Amino acid sequence: MTTPILRTARLRLSPYVPGDEEDFVALFQDTRVSRWMGDGPCSEQEDRALFGRIFTKVYARELFDVWAVRRDGLFVGHAEIKPTDAAPGQEIVYALAPAVWGSGLGTELARALVAYGFEVLGLAEVHATVAAQNGASLVLLERIGFAHVRDITEDDGSTTRLLTVRRTAAADVAPPAAR
Repeated sequence: MTTPILRTARLRLSPYVPGDEEDFVALFQDTRVSRWMGDGPCSEQEDRALFGRIFTKVYARELFDVWAVRRDGLFVGHAEIKPTDAAPGQEIVYALAPAVWGSGLGTELARALVAYGFEVLGLAEVHATVAAQNGASLVLLERIGFAHVRDITEDDGSTTRLLTVRRTAAADVAPPAAR
């Protein structure tokens, strides 16, 4: 299973190439983005190691799909669909550069990931885990059919929301164009 290229009206999701490292690191070093990702901001060295693992682990072992997100040929974000420990199944993960926030690209990207999960991977439901304070992502996901399932209390006392969309509830999610 090789990560396919996906296309939406304005975005192209393609597997990372080594030349994407600087863009990846810049995205994850931006604390406006990384504060919502995983355990939060990491050092530049940790982000470079994470980028390397995309090739040495994720792609090499075909663990799950990970994409560089581009608009008009320019790197604007990161996307994944992968197994999650929060619920049985897979979750979407996405991050966009602040320069494109508010343009509707997040909705377009999330819809493409969900559609890929349903139409290509054959999933019955897709999950997302979102920090309870990340209002923008919570609103976006609810708008495209995700429903709050439960709250998860993290080790640091913060709250993460588990949201799920089921195939039947995602009638308005257009399938991605895969190549």
